[in-house]
Amino acid sequence: MENQEIFQPRTDLSAITKTIADIRAEVAQLVVGQHQMVDLLITALLADGHVLIEGVPGVAKTLTAKVLSRIMNIRFSRIQFTPDLMPSDVLGTSVYSLKSGEFEFKAGPVFANVVLIDEINRAPAKTQAALFEVMEERQVTIDGKRYPMEAPFIVLATQNPIDQEGTYRLPEAQLDRFLFKIQVGYPSAEEELTMLGGFQSRHMQNDLSVIRPLLTAADIAQYRQLVAGIHAEPSVLEYIVKIVGESRNDAAVYLGASPRASIAILNSSKACAVLNGRDFVTPEDVRFVAPHVLRHRIMLTAEKEMEGFTADQLVQQLIDKVEVPR
Repeated sequence: MENQEIFQPRTDLSAITKTIADIRAEVAQLVVGQHQMVDLLITALLADGHVLIEGVPGVAKTLTAKVLSRIMNIRFSRIQFTPDLMPSDVLGTSVYSLKSGEFEFKAGPVFANVVLIDEINRAPAKTQAALFEVMEERQVTIDGKRYPMEAPFIVLATQNPIDQEGTYRLPEAQLDRFLFKIQVGYPSAEEELTMLGGFQSRHMQNDLSVIRPLLTAADIAQYRQLVAGIHAEPSVLEYIVKIVGESRNDAAVYLGASPRASIAILNSSKACAVLNGRDFVTPEDVRFVAPHVLRHRIMLTAEKEMEGFTADQLVQQLIDKVEVPR
């Protein structure tokens, strides 16, 4: 009897574990493969973080984001970023009302629970800056008045790493506001064959109506509270600090990760633990999320970039340099 108590989880994860399994099953109806991207998106949702998804066209970036938003029974908005997009097109603007004789605020498309921004790097710096406040503080300030966002609020942004014409590099301050930068590659031959078979059986279309809503805003708030209570040992916290510290001390790094990265690794590691059915964080959770947290938060020196060295290679080296706690 005593042994049963020792191995009994401190937190009941049965409900959230079932929900996660259901989410994976729903996504798999339309999205073949890309399991890591799906798990990272679920992790970000539980950790209350925004996600930047980078990949060439046609690898299901936008489709996965749309499917995930449909699974959540909350408000969804999609914004196509273009070079002529203005901040008011995203945030909204004050419009004079002849009826009331006063200016009234007309909310923009960013006022939703899940905001999908397609090709985020196509908008100029002025529009990019409009997202700073809303992504970090979950509020918009227009004409001196504050408009808070309704919880939950998550930004899912996509960008194409190949296109250079008509694109703008995202500012470091904005990149730092994304919990993850997920890089999406091509599917395997088997996955692509399965995808073609499913697409043909669906009469050449992806019908989002087959996706069942599984989560309400209240569910998400409850699960996030549960994730926040997941335990991380002091040795794991020290492991996180050492990894982030290495990013500031390596000779190949021009700009290292900020303390926000340490918090992001901790929060996402807790969510990752829940995805794996545990109520405590392990070093393996940290090693899984760290590359996606750090790859967009560090800048290489010009010399290393000229050598063809990538941020991903450096991040992996930094992680491997730190001794894994036992």
